Amino acid sequence: MSKVWELDFYSRPILDEQQKKVWELLVCDTQRNFEFAKDCSGAQANARWLQAALEEALPLWRQAENLTDQDFPEKIRFFRRSMKSIIPRACDDLGIPAQPSRRTFAVYQWLREREQTVYPQHPGYQPMMAAPAKFEPSLPKPLPDALVGEGWRLVTLALSAFTEMDEWDIDFGEQIPWERLDLPADTVIPGLLIFSERATPLAGWMSGLELSCLKLETQPKPQLLLETGISDRWVIAYLNKPEIIAEIEEFERTKQAAQQVHFVAVQSDPDSDKFAGFWLMQEIVLD
Repeated sequence: MSKVWELDFYSRPILDEQQKKVWELLVCDTQRNFEFAKDCSGAQANARWLQAALEEALPLWRQAENLTDQDFPEKIRFFRRSMKSIIPRACDDLGIPAQPSRRTFAVYQWLREREQTVYPQHPGYQPMMAAPAKFEPSLPKPLPDALVGEGWRLVTLALSAFTEMDEWDIDFGEQIPWERLDLPADTVIPGLLIFSERATPLAGWMSGLELSCLKLETQPKPQLLLETGISDRWVIAYLNKPEIIAEIEEFERTKQAAQQVHFVAVQSDPDSDKFAGFWLMQEIVLD
C-alpha cells in the first residue's frame, strides 16, 4: 500500500451550460487502488475549494485502504508548474507536504485515459480547448559529488520480471502502476545500473530527487541525462565515443517500444544480488 498521492487540478476541454470552462480534480495513489474525481467551475478553482475537496477524499481513501482517522498521505505529488501556488497552499492547510514532481505516472495515465474515453462523451466537450502541460527544461547540471558512481552499464529486463519486484532486496526505490500498461509480459524494459562502493548513501540521495526519467540529449553535444522534479536535469555521462552513443540510442529505441518505461538501479558491484536503489519509471511526454 502506498501513502503517496498524485494530483492533477486543472481546466478540462469542457464547457458548462454557461459556456465556462470546467475544472477537474483527480487524486489517486501511486498504484491507482484509490481514485477520486470531482469537478468545479473556473470561479471556484482556488485553494479553498481544493482543500475542501481533499478533505472529502481523505475518509474515502482511509475506508478503501482500511486506515484510521489519524492516517494521512505522506505527500501529494503534482506535475503542473502553473499550479505551484494553489496546490501547496491547499495541502499545507491539511498538514500534507505538496511535492512538485514528474513522478506522477499514475495520475498522468489516468488523465490520458479520461481524455480518450470520458471527456469526449460530455455534451460540452471542446477538443480544441485542451491545454497540455508545459515542460520547461532547465540547463543540465553536473551530478553532485554524492551521486557520482564509479561506473555504469545499460541492461534490460522482461516486463514479467517486475511481478517479483516486491521480493527483491531493495533499500530505496519505487514502482509505477505497470500492471495497467498495455504491454505484453515479454516486453523488453531497458535500464541503467550504477555501481558504487557507496551504493547505499548514493541511493539514499537519489531517493530524495523525485526521479522522472533517463533521456538522451544530442544537442549541443551528446549526453545522457537524469531528469528529476519538474524540470531539473543532471548529466549522468558525456558521450564522446561513437560506440557509447550507439548504445544509448538503442536504449532510447527500446524505451520507446516499451511506452517509455525504463529503470535506474544502484548496486555496490556488478555481481551483487542486492539493490541499494531501484526505480521503475516512465517518461511523461509534456509538450
